[in-house]
Amino acid sequence: MTLAGATDEAMVTSERVVTTAYATDNPAVLAYVLLARGMIFRDTDPVAAYDVHRRGLTIAQDSGNRLIESHLPGNLSIEASHGDPLHAFDYVTLAIRHFYYAGAFSHLHIPLAILATVLDRLGHYEPAATIIEFAATPIVRTGYREVNTTMMHLREVLGDEAYGSFARAGEDMTNAEMAAYALEQIDWAGAALQSDSR
Repeated sequence: MTLAGATDEAMVTSERVVTTAYATDNPAVLAYVLLARGMIFRDTDPVAAYDVHRRGLTIAQDSGNRLIESHLPGNLSIEASHGDPLHAFDYVTLAIRHFYYAGAFSHLHIPLAILATVLDRLGHYEPAATIIEFAATPIVRTGYREVNTTMMHLREVLGDEAYGSFARAGEDMTNAEMAAYALEQIDWAGAALQSDSR
């Protein structure tokens, strides 16, 4: 419902589903429902989305559910990216590592798209452009609409030719190369942020 744009209906339905999930006493069901509920809040109430996703992450970690634990940090990094980029980097690193080590390469695209958006906000345009086209699958562009705005902004600041060159370099990478490149960029950008704050 959320991906289809029916946010109001999703909100009403999710309240009932959360109540039912708590009653099941099943941490996998509850963590997954909190993942979905947080996604509903993402555009309307980022603070609520962050709180719901943090609760879901704690439940997933406490119950040893690595699948849902891997999906929640990507969403947490979206909310954190509007505040503290270092927290966003922590969450996106967790998601990339989990998906990469599990061999779940199709899931890598979401945290990579989020990373590209954070790098763009911080002015790291070249690595953002290198990552974004690799990450911007149709499902990512539907579920994380901010990726489209990021792509347009990067084209604007870099120019079409430079943007295309960086994007092609990223598209030519394997999953392993892209994951390694993304983690390198997180380390570099995080170190730069910490240095600036001193």
